[in-house]
Amino acid sequence: MISPVAQATDPWRSHPARIVRIAEEIGGVRSYDLVLDNTAVRAAYRFVPGQFNMLYLPGIGEAAISISSSMATPDLLTHTVRSVGNVTAALARAKVGDPVLIRGPFGNPWPVDRLADRDVVIVAGGLGLASQRSLIDALARHATACRSTAVIHGAKRPADLLFQSEYAAWKAAGIDMHPIVDVGEGGWSGPVGLVTKLLDTLPLDPQSTTLLCCGPDRMMTAVAEKAFARGVPADEVYLSLERNMSCAVAHCGLCQFGPLFVCRDGPVFSFDRIAQFLAVPQC
Repeated sequence: MISPVAQATDPWRSHPARIVRIAEEIGGVRSYDLVLDNTAVRAAYRFVPGQFNMLYLPGIGEAAISISSSMATPDLLTHTVRSVGNVTAALARAKVGDPVLIRGPFGNPWPVDRLADRDVVIVAGGLGLASQRSLIDALARHATACRSTAVIHGAKRPADLLFQSEYAAWKAAGIDMHPIVDVGEGGWSGPVGLVTKLLDTLPLDPQSTTLLCCGPDRMMTAVAEKAFARGVPADEVYLSLERNMSCAVAHCGLCQFGPLFVCRDGPVFSFDRIAQFLAVPQC
């Protein structure tokens, strides 16, 4: 008999799960709370912030989706999804109680074990905050003893800022929240512009700062350049890349990035490891 741990960590094995809750986040984006059906597999399943699962809908396909739930509740797996393709469009039609197959977790996570006594700056563009939500939760619960945490979150409009209902709890836990939008409307009184504008004004001790960024490539490159200009070393700047991850085990080659595979070697990379590949324009 195959042990539950072996089943939970088999990269090719999909596990049946059920949708137990659906939360409307922002326009076109929902969070799905999933619970694995098999209690033994559920108990054995563990993930680290920044990792992802492959969500499989039979007859439609699989999609790589970041895990956006708390490590404190590993039996409840949340995935925050925008409807942009066949799988995510089908998921958008799903209801509470519907089945979903899960394969994972996969990928290189955020460097949680390297953040002790560091000043952590988290920069997110749009839906990029979903891949950082579990990390923010861990820092808010003081699961990692960093020195300070600041979150810069940029979106097109105020209504596009993700997880706004959680800002108060994050602030209460000592996290500095800095939302910014491209277009101020609807009574918005906060800053307007790009996330780099806020990074310019944020006080930084470059030798104790670790910057974690997720969003469009151009945004992440601009953020990294700003951090370097402030004296933050390239090996203390981490980016989470978004690429077409199909197999999740570096076999299909669709997410190859230079000699690396985003599904296996990423999605989180230190900037110094991938700088030469980011300089190559995407087709």
